[in-house]
Amino acid sequence: MKLLAEEAQIAAGFLPVDLATAGASGDWISLKNFRHIAIVLFRAAGAVGEPAVITVQQAQDVAGTGAKALNFTRVDTKSGADIFAVGQFTKVTQASANTYSAVGGAGNTQAIVLVEFNAEDLDVEGGFDCIRATIADVGSTAQLAAMLYVLTQPRFTPPSSAIVD
Repeated sequence: MKLLAEEAQIAAGFLPVDLATAGASGDWISLKNFRHIAIVLFRAAGAVGEPAVITVQQAQDVAGTGAKALNFTRVDTKSGADIFAVGQFTKVTQASANTYSAVGGAGNTQAIVLVEFNAEDLDVEGGFDCIRATIADVGSTAQLAAMLYVLTQPRFTPPSSAIVD
């Protein structure tokens, strides 16, 4: 049996933060040594009308060179007044865009939001192999959140670092 640390790499997008203070910018992550990434956002309840809007970008290196939009159509969510009572993800299909408004129900619910990409979803021909997600300032009501990146299908064993080029 292989352990998760032998099959995947987990990197911090951003540590727990109040999204009402200024939002949060995730770290740039390299997919040079991985074939798949899942962006995972954990969000506490906020206020109606103050959604956490996720924006995903791609770049040519972990410094963010040439950053541009990375569109997606599928998002998987768990949301509710008590996230511990939500067992399954709900698939959400949206028009192709590089943003997703993580409202969840009436907008004041807890949520886990999952956005996934394969390495070839990036503009590989243009030299893009790095990715990051950001969350804009949600408004005036406190809304705690944290984000992590789960990189899988490593090209090498053990998995390499994802925070360097």
